[in-house]
Amino acid sequence: MTDVTDQINSVRRVVGSRTLESGEARVTKISQSYNSAIDDVWDACTNAERIPRWFLPVTGELRIGGRYQLEGNAGGTVQTCNPPESFTATWEYGGDTSWIELRLVSEGAERTRFELEHIAHVDDERWTQYGPGAVGIGWELSVRGLAMHLASGAAVDPAAFEQWSMSPEGIEFITASGVGWSDADIASGTDPEHARTVGNRTIAFYTGAENDQEVSETR
Repeated sequence: MTDVTDQINSVRRVVGSRTLESGEARVTKISQSYNSAIDDVWDACTNAERIPRWFLPVTGELRIGGRYQLEGNAGGTVQTCNPPESFTATWEYGGDTSWIELRLVSEGAERTRFELEHIAHVDDERWTQYGPGAVGIGWELSVRGLAMHLASGAAVDPAAFEQWSMSPEGIEFITASGVGWSDADIASGTDPEHARTVGNRTIAFYTGAENDQEVSETR
């Protein structure tokens, strides 16, 4: 297992927006550098045999124009692919369509920066209720899984990962992640009190706590 503090501090979080043809969209960006060569990180993110070792089982055709489906989660269409640097795809879940953009940047022979943007049309009511952490915490759990896989080469056991997420250490991680996304929300211009309230609500959702339970910050 990775150290909670080290992993939380290794991640960079940015909240923003983007104007699309279909209107204004919310952008949640997460990035982390790994001590792995760019080709290895690219393979971990695009090889159907490796993706389940840190994320979820995937079926379909992982090529431009191909459809993919993550088990129990989103599916979509691969829109662009530029190995080993980037790909874009739709992210279709629950009747909604959003988009993901992955970029890999080589920082040396054995170090790569992973950058993922999730772009979505989110109505004001839902954004006001849960904010960027609704997407951000989920992706942060995933990049933690990628960090574990790249460090050891081993597969992350989904059952053990789920059990960990509800352990005291897992709840500490989710809480710290939620606080980090609140910080990013504030940095984007959101009122601090509102960002903290929304962040606490999202942390409570992920940890199974009551919505009105006060969630203390870990830093």
